[in-house]
Amino acid sequence: MILKHEPMKQFLVLPPNDVRSRALELEYSRLGPENISADAPTIVFLHEGLGCVELWRSFPAALCERLQCRGFAYSRFAYGESTPRPHDEPFPSDYLERETLDVLPAVLGTLGIERPWLIGHSDGGTIALLAAASDPGCARYSGIVTIAPHYRVEEICIAGIERARAAYEQGDLRKRLAKYHRDVDSAFYGWCRVWLDPARRGWNIETALKKIACPTLAIQGVQDEYATLDQIEAIQRHAPQTELMKIDGCGHFPFFVRTETVIDAIAAFVQDRRQ
Repeated sequence: MILKHEPMKQFLVLPPNDVRSRALELEYSRLGPENISADAPTIVFLHEGLGCVELWRSFPAALCERLQCRGFAYSRFAYGESTPRPHDEPFPSDYLERETLDVLPAVLGTLGIERPWLIGHSDGGTIALLAAASDPGCARYSGIVTIAPHYRVEEICIAGIERARAAYEQGDLRKRLAKYHRDVDSAFYGWCRVWLDPARRGWNIETALKKIACPTLAIQGVQDEYATLDQIEAIQRHAPQTELMKIDGCGHFPFFVRTETVIDAIAAFVQDRRQ
């Protein structure tokens, strides 16, 4: 099988605006097989809190091949080869909301992407939820797949991030991540400090979940080291159209541990709802 995966280091530039004081240069990648039909869906992949385009590995290309669709993945501000975060500039507490309402629509507009499916993992999963909530008429997004998202802060999440900080400062996590991020400290501490800030303990997007109307698939590993299953069960409570997939035997990265299972589920979900 030959998977089309164009060179990672393509870039788009978003000029400054009322939300962003600086221009952002964002790394992105196009995915998908050759000769895709005109009515094929488009998927936009939203990475996790320490991720980037390259850290998705082969999962996006394999899913796009399975669905015979177009795919796009981009590295957010501070991640991968995108513009780094200045070290003296913390992420704002509403950085996920800003990404949803400002950067994501700007990326889609710049790349000419209309009504995509969003597939997000962890922080990216929360961005997908917020995007769906901002689109109650389902005019902008065809549907979402949210993998290991967070709608509120749990003690298990705080403990997991504290372990990650210890592994970064005392173990080899910094060395491993440095291969993927232009400024690894910018990426790590931007994420770590905002989540460990005591002021964030009350963060909660439960109200937003009630506004989600589009097709939604929520996936989580039963042994997720950053969250309990309430994180996806709450989505279904507030958006009853949501389908849940709980995968035993894996933690925060089910698409790496149970790759074929996850691809099968997402492919069936999207194919059943293609218009």
